[in-house]
Amino acid sequence: MKTSKTVKTVARVFIGCSALSLLSVSVMAFFNPQSVMDLVQVKLNNTDAFSSIRGVYGGVGLTLFISLIYLMVKNVKQGLGLLSLLWGFYALSRAITILVEGPLGSFGSQWIVTELVLFVIAIILFILHTEPNYETK
Repeated sequence: MKTSKTVKTVARVFIGCSALSLLSVSVMAFFNPQSVMDLVQVKLNNTDAFSSIRGVYGGVGLTLFISLIYLMVKNVKQGLGLLSLLWGFYALSRAITILVEGPLGSFGSQWIVTELVLFVIAIILFILHTEPNYETK
């Protein structure tokens, strides 16, 4: 029972930290989309580009933040499942880039490792997390 509580607490902290990391990029994208693209040395040169970064990194990021906070409180296992998919597909996207376009720069190389580690943590916590299965009739 104590192990179950510990796993749930660690899982909630992990979900919360992941949510906050997404929120930080989201806020940056809402207020200054160029600052997000500066991380990968890309210049936004029209309003559609600014709008797209604001929407994808800002709007989608905020949606993920809110969803993760909700799941952190209401259903930790589903939150871990969502993060397994999120971090796993981020890493997969970078791996596809390596295969199709070639080696990543320092930013991408740092982040593929980070995303793989976060993916593995999410999967391990997902496997270790057990919730009582209450059936209603």
